[in-house]
Amino acid sequence: MSEKTGLIRKVFRFLGNIISAIRSLISLIFVLFFIVIVAGLFVDDIQPMPERGALYLAPSGLLVDQRSYIDPVSEIFSRSNSRDSETLVRDIVASLDHAQYDERITHVLLDTNDMAGGGVAKLEEISGALQRFKQSGKPIIAIGDNFSQSQYFLAAHADEIIMNPLGSIMLTGFGSYSSFYKEALDKLKINIHIFRVGKYKSAVEPYMGNGMSPEARADRRELIGSLWQFYTSRVEQLRGLPTGALNDLVNNMHTNLVAENGDVAALALKQGLIDRVATRRETSAYLQQILPHTNGDVDSVPMAAYLNHMKLAALNASNQRKPEIAVVVASGTILDGNQPEGTVGGDTLADIFSTIEDDEQVKAVVVRVDSPGGSAFASDVIRDAIAALRKKNIPVVISMGSYAASGGYWIATESDRIMALSTTITGSIGVFGVIPTFEESLNALGIYSDGVGTTSIAGMLQLDRPMTEQTEMILQSGVEHVYARFLALVANARETTPNAIHEIAQGRVWTGEKALELGLIDELGDLQDAIASAATLAGISDYKVNYRRKPLSVVEQVMMEISGNVHAAVSVMGLHSWLPVSLQRQVESVIKPLQILDTLTDPNHIYLYCDSCPL
Repeated sequence: MSEKTGLIRKVFRFLGNIISAIRSLISLIFVLFFIVIVAGLFVDDIQPMPERGALYLAPSGLLVDQRSYIDPVSEIFSRSNSRDSETLVRDIVASLDHAQYDERITHVLLDTNDMAGGGVAKLEEISGALQRFKQSGKPIIAIGDNFSQSQYFLAAHADEIIMNPLGSIMLTGFGSYSSFYKEALDKLKINIHIFRVGKYKSAVEPYMGNGMSPEARADRRELIGSLWQFYTSRVEQLRGLPTGALNDLVNNMHTNLVAENGDVAALALKQGLIDRVATRRETSAYLQQILPHTNGDVDSVPMAAYLNHMKLAALNASNQRKPEIAVVVASGTILDGNQPEGTVGGDTLADIFSTIEDDEQVKAVVVRVDSPGGSAFASDVIRDAIAALRKKNIPVVISMGSYAASGGYWIATESDRIMALSTTITGSIGVFGVIPTFEESLNALGIYSDGVGTTSIAGMLQLDRPMTEQTEMILQSGVEHVYARFLALVANARETTPNAIHEIAQGRVWTGEKALELGLIDELGDLQDAIASAATLAGISDYKVNYRRKPLSVVEQVMMEISGNVHAAVSVMGLHSWLPVSLQRQVESVIKPLQILDTLTDPNHIYLYCDSCPL
């Protein structure tokens, strides 16, 4: 071998060693990074608690019963900001209820600037916790640059509300509007075949005409009227305003503002909606005067850190051997199969209930339903899994959140007790099916379908072929069958007759308060009340509460930690990358009926869905 050849070999060997070393270093860094991340999953950073200070309550994004699972890889490269995040209602309630008796907590500092709302019932649930906290005699101070309608409702519970001089309070009342596509679909030559039972089942109306039916209009008007009555009466009571003051203010906002030269803050102060107008700097100085402070900084603990202290205290109490009440959250649209959190997978929840069924530690189950419904098949898979729990003498209590309607109510029929908030939207006992066909639009493009079949209904659900009368009869018959079963399930659960249920069904929606009057639920109460009721049914007084959820793989947990907090990604036909959040939501409401066609994928094309539920 020549010296030249040997030299070349040595050079390549040297380079190979360098590459191997770099590769090993990268692997080591990745492993160390992995270990750090995994450790972070199980060891929360415990921020020191002040000896005396305020609980800083600053909900971010939407108020939810269950965070949405977002693909972490997509999350890392997303342009979403903190305003897209989600805050668990139960975290707010738990921190307030604990702080009520915590001698270290002197005040609650409520900052609603980043809160995006989340439904009247969720506001009602937090309202209950705020009122319980006030019974301790500890003050609540609310601060905000601007107040949306949802933000102001929570702020109204404060002993003092401080608003920026250039801020505003957007009180507009509740509205419920939908886009209608019949004329557009006709122009596109798309045929929408609709099958339904219940004259109030309005989820399919956007494809049937250019406006609401009289029945849907009357139903919707009554619903939002009841919710607005709750809102105004509660705020007027909290702020010491005369009955009707809020309606008078909103209806005459234009003249009221002109009289104040457009100064919203001055108007809000004059009308008794707020107590103080101050800039951010002035607010900070004022808070230092009234709150415990050290070296010029207000002594406070954020809600997340406070919850970590609560978890640590619970671990130190060695309560792991106590009997368990399992809480399972069914939040979002009900879909068939296994689904990520933020939607309700029929198989996903059935699997969770199956593990609970075999757990001797579990003495009762609370199912938190926050769903407008969805797939009829998936709804029954979940109902059947709940029935298996009850057959093993495990009591089941349904706790209704913002809405538990249609498929959400179907789930509730298999329970020992149903509880709802007064502003919960429930009912919508009705069924529909919707199938589009595109034969005419394809024909206009010169595309035709032709072929042979062995029977008269072969290829009956091909989207490029016209729907036959036989097919329509088959589908309508299936819808009517499911509706009859729905009535029977409700009648059996409520100890009445299908005919009696039919009189209050037909797709009509009710508030929780009205549902109690009609016998569709057993009691008004929040999630904490439902847990207490489950304990009573199980005959236990000393217990722990465990939220059961679909387990994440180690990789999923790590990636979730890498990507930061889980938040709601608003994805509207790919527009979220450049539209502002406020506009995203407006666009989303416009195209929502079209999205329904894409997301509802029942194997039998039969749906239990309430379109008027999410407000």
